[in-house]
Amino acid sequence: MEAHGADAGSVTDLVLARRAALRDREAFTLLVDRHGPALYRYILRMVRDPEVAADCVQDTLVAAWTGFAGFRGESTPRTWLFGIATRQAYRHRSRAAHLPGALPDDVVEASARQPDQDAADAALVEALDIALLGLPPLQRSCWLLREVEGLQYAEIAHILGTTHGTVRGLLHRARATLADAMKGWR
Repeated sequence: MEAHGADAGSVTDLVLARRAALRDREAFTLLVDRHGPALYRYILRMVRDPEVAADCVQDTLVAAWTGFAGFRGESTPRTWLFGIATRQAYRHRSRAAHLPGALPDDVVEASARQPDQDAADAALVEALDIALLGLPPLQRSCWLLREVEGLQYAEIAHILGTTHGTVRGLLHRARATLADAMKGWR
């Protein structure tokens, strides 16, 4: 996509969002390419079912496409998309089976380590995922958005419709609960 001589990588998300609001499919596709994998990764760890996660991402993207006209730029497009994704995950969560399963390749990278180390790493990730399921949904959302997706507290507060202080408290409780649940892995 060319934007006044700039290549697609240099076009900001805000410009793409404004173009998507005008029904520019190419701009929307670029936003999906940039943020779709992170949205899927986040939702998958919320619902633990790849089919439900894919449905949630699809619903998120449909809601974004139809809702971009109302996007006012009070947050970044990424934050706005994660807000929609969070609401979709909460809606679909009750339908998810919550059964342990394989994580997507982009979450656990393949490596050339020893098989026993790979098994231990897989067991650690599985234990963390199970511990995450034990967290209340808001704590789990906060932890994943901060620790996995690297969002700032203000962005998380915006996504979850709460305050910076509440996010701090939720993260503190989530970290304490996870530390206790994972103490056998130290």
